[in-house]
This record gives sequence, C-alpha cells and structure tokens, in this order.
Amino acid sequence: MLDKGVSTTTEDPQLFGHPKGLFYLFFAEMWERFSFYGMRALLTLYMVEEIFKSLSNRDYATAAVYASYGSLVYASTVIGGQISDKILGMRSSIFLGGILMAIGHFVLAVENDIAFFLALAFIIVGNGFFKPNISTFVGALYKDGDVRKDSGFTIFYMGINIGGWIAPLLCGWLAVKYGYHYGFGLAGIGMMAGLIFFWSGIKKNVFGDKGMPPSKELYEKKMVGIPQKTFIPIVATLCVPLIAFILASYKSITSEDTFLIGEKNLVGLIFLAIGIAIAIYLIKILAGVDLEQRKKLFMAILITFFMTLFWGFHELSGSVITLFASRNVALDGIMTASQTNSLNSMFIIILAIPISLLWAYLSKKNINPRTPYKFGFGLILAGISFYILAMSKGNADENGMVPFAYLLVMYLILSIGELFMSPVGLSKITDLSPKKIIAFMMGIWFLSSAYAFQIVGFISKQLAVESTDANVGGLDTLAIYTDGFELIAMYALGAGAIVIVLSPLMKKLMGNVH
Repeated sequence: MLDKGVSTTTEDPQLFGHPKGLFYLFFAEMWERFSFYGMRALLTLYMVEEIFKSLSNRDYATAAVYASYGSLVYASTVIGGQISDKILGMRSSIFLGGILMAIGHFVLAVENDIAFFLALAFIIVGNGFFKPNISTFVGALYKDGDVRKDSGFTIFYMGINIGGWIAPLLCGWLAVKYGYHYGFGLAGIGMMAGLIFFWSGIKKNVFGDKGMPPSKELYEKKMVGIPQKTFIPIVATLCVPLIAFILASYKSITSEDTFLIGEKNLVGLIFLAIGIAIAIYLIKILAGVDLEQRKKLFMAILITFFMTLFWGFHELSGSVITLFASRNVALDGIMTASQTNSLNSMFIIILAIPISLLWAYLSKKNINPRTPYKFGFGLILAGISFYILAMSKGNADENGMVPFAYLLVMYLILSIGELFMSPVGLSKITDLSPKKIIAFMMGIWFLSSAYAFQIVGFISKQLAVESTDANVGGLDTLAIYTDGFELIAMYALGAGAIVIVLSPLMKKLMGNVH
C-alpha cells in the first residue's frame, strides 16, 4: 500500500506518466500565452506609431495606457478567480475568458481608436476569467500528495514560455511585413487555437469530472430572471465599455504636487484606494494573530512587496525597453524591436531546468540559500541588467545606436533574476500566511503584478520622449534612456542590498519555513 504522501493515482487517462488532461491544458495555455504576449509585443509600438502618433507627448500617453492596461489585466484575475470558485467552475470560466480575449484580439485588428480601447477592455475581462483558472485546473488533475504535481506544473509553465517566446517572433514579423493589424489578428487566431485544444480535451473526457461548477444549484440560480451561468457572461460583456472608458481616461486627474498622492489618472487613483484598504485590513489581521503568525505574515507582506518591485522593473520590457530597442539598438536585421520581447521567455526556457537542478544540488550539500537571500540576489541581478543597458551609451555609434549584444546580455541576467525569485515566491506565500487568509494573500500576490504596472507607468512617464517627430530616436533619445536605466539600476541594487543585509532577520521571521 502506497503512503498518501507519495501517491501516484492513475484513475484518469495517463500520458507520459501524467494525467492526459495536462497536455491539453499545456497546449491551451501555450496558445493563450501566444496570443497575450504576441499582442503585448506590439502594443507599445502600435500606440506610439498609430494611436497617439499625432501627439507630441505620445510616449507619455502610451505609458499611461500601458500601465492602466497592465494593472487592470492582472487585477481582473482576483475577481474572475472568485466568481469561478463560487459559481462558474473552471471549465465555464476558461471558455468565457477565452472567447472574450479572442474577441479582443480580433477587434484590435480593426483600425479605429474606439475599437482599440474596447479591444483592450475585452482582453482585460477575458483574462480575469481565463488566467487564474487554467493554472488551478492543472493542480486539480492531481490528488493531494501526488509527487508528480511539481513536475506537472513544470511542464505546464514550459508551455507558457514557449508561447511567450514564439509569439513576439511571429506577430512581430507579421506586423513589420504586413502591418500591426495582421500581428494582432494572428494573436486572435492563437487564442482560438487554445480554446479548440481545451474543447477537444472536454470532448475526449480527459478531464473526468474536474472543473465543473461547485454547485449546480448556484450555477442555475436565477438573477433578475436569468440563470447565473448566463447572467455572469452578460454582466462581464457589459463591463467592457466601462473599462474601455476608464482606459481612454488616461490623462492625469491630479498634479505632481498633490499632497501624498502625486500625479495620478483614474486607474492610478483606483489602485491607490485599493492599496489603502488592503493596508488597513492587513494591519487589522496582524493585530489579531499570535506573535509567531505575525512574524510569518509580516514576512509574506515583505516578499510580496519586493516581488512587486522586481516585476515593476521586469515589465518595462514591454514598454520603455521596447522603445529603446526600436530607437537606439542596432538590430541590423537580427530581429525587430517587437521581437526582442521573445528574449526573456527564450532564456527562461534555456535556464529553468539548470537553475532548478542547481537548487537541488545545493540542497543536497545543505547550502541552498534561504528565500530572503534568493530575493536579494534576484533584485541585484535586475540592477546589474539595467546597469548593462546604461553602460551601452559608451559604445553608441555616431547615430546614437548601441550594439544588440547589450540588450541580449541584459535579458539573460534579468531572466536569471526572475528564476531566483518568481518560482519560490508563490509557494512561500502559502507557507507563511495564516490558514484563514491564504486565499486573501494569494489574491494580494496576484495583485502585486497589477501594482507592478503602476511602477512601470511611473518610470515610463519619467522616460517619455516629447517630440513632434514620429521617427524620433538616435542621439535625441539615447541619454534619456541610458540615464534612466542607470537610475533604475541604482534602485534595484539598493533594494537587493537591503534585502541581503536584512536576510538574517528575515530568516528569523520565517521560522521553520525555508
């Protein structure tokens, strides 16, 4: 009889030693990420060159919309996840989200400013239903204690990065060859391919009874005379114009000298209010738990904060770094500026297994760094990566163009930093949080990516180039970007140094959590 801690249930159809459903989810997620990252690779350049091309402050407007979009697309997962858990179930949520996202990508292929904001809103709402549920679905394929679960997630996340690697290459090529709208159209086809894979898995019954609504009664319960299974998609669709309006309201409502607030647009004010509410609730929770739980919860908050900071620097890849690649990197036919978005995923694919093997080797030697040290090193690597971009100014040619090698090395180092932090962070949140608020803290963890885009927006606005020339670049922009990258490097290195110095104290706060 097998011990429960090492069970390897084989009730569902198996393939290569894993539930067969894993591979259908792998391809569904790969194509969904293909659509998401293919679109993201084009988004900043499309706004600068098309949507806001008539504005002298096009970079500023682009930064504001990109930050709002990124914040809302990640915040929506918290709401979508809750609706799925309580009413829709994973299957219905994935279908609803996938269809809305596909509509969004196809609407992006329409050359119209109103269509542009509606398209982003469709993707935001759809992502809220799709993204949290497909990851959860992978976990649902395995019983508690199944030792194959970790390797199953490794296979699944490889699909994410394959999609993130290939999409910018193909969509970016199409955008240059035939126009942005063809690139967006291909992203939409990718999303439809993901849904087809998921649908075929259901038809072949590879998921068994997994992912169904938690309560048939609630699923069919009527709201204003309409069953909730129909009512929720209607409300979700009706939210699209509202979110489109919020995205289009990208101009700042407050000024830089506004007391304790600074310069904020509508989305920025919404997230400021949410942040204050979360802080008050966390203070209340901290006051109500015992000393040991308080220490661990405080550490969970710290981990989330430093992860937010890292993502804030990392996600510049889709905005400022893409513009830098377009205006100041001598790509020389190697790839287009939008295609450089594939470099991060490429390095993650190459390095994920070697780094996981490194941690396993260090564990055997009993010298595997504790989580705080990994976070500190991750932030330091982020700082080094941006310092490399700052140094590129010294090798710029007479036209203000720097060698592609700087960008390549920058992404290599940033990707290593990501692998030091991202894989361990999520599991530590579940280990450190009091059981009664684990779901809440998981929501905060996902919201950290939303707040990271507020950092992206702030930095991107600081590095925005004002010009009436649509083809601005070279010597006009080089110093703006490289000086900005040097400042980012200083902040990242400083944050990493603080974490390293405080790591002994953080280890004590973590108690028996590694």
